[in-house]
Amino acid sequence: MGKIRRHYIFSGDVQGVGFRYRALHTARYLGVTGWVRNLPDGSVEMEAEGTAQDLESLILSLEQNAWGYVSEIRSNGIPVQNDRDFEISF
Repeated sequence: MGKIRRHYIFSGDVQGVGFRYRALHTARYLGVTGWVRNLPDGSVEMEAEGTAQDLESLILSLEQNAWGYVSEIRSNGIPVQNDRDFEISF
């Protein structure tokens, strides 16, 4: 399977609940690259690159976060960038 890259915006109770750290650890476990960061409006932005199945697994993991909740996910495909790692961006 080839790599794809998607840009995501997560809304809901997603800041201050470990959301970015869950994204970091799950993405690294799955071999997904990219980044995640908090936005001033209380949402979280993420770019993730990997197989479609790995990105789906990452999103499912983030939706099942017991400490917060995701009320909405907006996403769109963007060009592959061949990152080497997944990191929290500040």
